[in-house]
Amino acid sequence: MFIRLRPFAAMSACLALALCALAGCAVDRAAPQAGEVAAKPLFRDPVYDGAADPTLIWNPARGRWWMFYTNRRATATDLPGVSWVHGTRIGIAESPDGGAHWTYVGTADVDLPPEYGGANATHWAPDVVRGDDGTYHMFLTVVPGVFEDWGHPRVIVHLTSTDLRTWRHPVKVPLANDKVIDPSLARLPGGGWRMWYNNEREGKTTYYADSPDLVHWTDSGPAVALRGEGPKVFRWRGAWWMIVDVWHGLAVFRSDDALTWRPQAATLLEQPGHGPDDGVMGGHADVVVSGDRAYLFYFVHPGRQGPDAKRDGAEQRRSLIQVTELIEEGGVLRTERDAPVHIRLGPPA
Repeated sequence: MFIRLRPFAAMSACLALALCALAGCAVDRAAPQAGEVAAKPLFRDPVYDGAADPTLIWNPARGRWWMFYTNRRATATDLPGVSWVHGTRIGIAESPDGGAHWTYVGTADVDLPPEYGGANATHWAPDVVRGDDGTYHMFLTVVPGVFEDWGHPRVIVHLTSTDLRTWRHPVKVPLANDKVIDPSLARLPGGGWRMWYNNEREGKTTYYADSPDLVHWTDSGPAVALRGEGPKVFRWRGAWWMIVDVWHGLAVFRSDDALTWRPQAATLLEQPGHGPDDGVMGGHADVVVSGDRAYLFYFVHPGRQGPDAKRDGAEQRRSLIQVTELIEEGGVLRTERDAPVHIRLGPPA
């Protein structure tokens, strides 16, 4: 009996919503969409426990979302200085349920020649996009070796793939200098692409470059003067947004044209959360827009709190990925970091 009533109930609900829209009723657009509640923490790397700098892309061959991330060697022992942040390979995780849960896939098969460090190169913070012909393009931060300090060159290298796993044909992107990191790409409405990146030799400010085809690039100089790293640019709710990791949360900028950026007063994720492994500020993030909703994927060092926060041990080094939903009100972004995240990312349009 109840089974027979369900189609009628569904039709009645749809009719009620339609009549309400015609009458000008207010509809709660912020109500959770269907989907699983995201795990917390969202993902931990099972090899080195150092997942950071996430970037997500839809894998149509698998019918699932993939996450690429920097895999710091947090649990490795006897690594002097900051060599544990070097010698890294890009990790890959996969979600079977639209972003709520993730499992480890392995590492990206990246082939670099000797001038970029070859097999000894350090791989950091990629961005991955799909070109018009279906080819995938990775823009990867490359350090030519494993070092104990931060004083070495790093460049952004362009690679291509047809399967999201094997990456070949590396070419250095001609940017401002030999110390650039953290690319973030977006397709421009009028055609072509724009890349934002961190220029470490210019006070760790954000620069940008333009390309008609993801291959040929023209550097265009400063985009945002604020000191930070890991810029992420996306379009949502009629505006361009840029999120930058400023080491006390994430700074937010808004733009109408992706050229002139207005800063938001409040940062995101500066205040610690209260969920499992989320009790510290958030860092270097990615944003996925799905329908009318936007989700912020960020990393944390959960052991960097309390009296031992500044120690250099495995607990302080480990990092992992979390997710929260973005909320836009009056042109300002915020999050409710401790709220359950109902998520089901669909395939991109």
